[in-house]
Amino acid sequence: MIPIYERRCAVEVRPAHPGDGEAVRAIRNHAVEHSTALWTQTPQSPAEAEVWLAAHLERRSALVAESEGEVVGFAVYGPWRALDGYRHTVEDSVYVREGRHGLGVGSALLAALVDSAREAGHHVVIAGIEAENTASIRLHERFGFRHVGTVPEVGTKFGRWLDLTLMRLPL
Repeated sequence: MIPIYERRCAVEVRPAHPGDGEAVRAIRNHAVEHSTALWTQTPQSPAEAEVWLAAHLERRSALVAESEGEVVGFAVYGPWRALDGYRHTVEDSVYVREGRHGLGVGSALLAALVDSAREAGHHVVIAGIEAENTASIRLHERFGFRHVGTVPEVGTKFGRWLDLTLMRLPL
């Protein structure tokens, strides 16, 4: 893959493989413990992370970003809903390692993830974002996602109710 240079971070985005599991789990668990990006307070165990990543690897829907040999972010897409009528719609997730935000890692991952979903024949990508996560909302807007609604108080974390902003990108 061709490295993407944005600001000060050279990033290579590539398909994830099983050996990336622990790095992905560490990034994901940091988000679980310190943010409202994932609406759970339960970190993934190594066994849970292995099963979770294996499902994405089977679908070829997991990417990682590397910088200087270190996994600095990951992105996945998966089914938006389980019923077959939704089979052409996927939901994305993009996470960047703490300390690497604002360096273009998220942009590189989202660009590659959208391309991957398009190449796989999907019709729409949905982003479900905690409404106060303005950085993620802006990132998705830069890639053409449009706000289609906000559902108030549908989740809770850290003792407060959370609103869910839904964004949509037709492919």
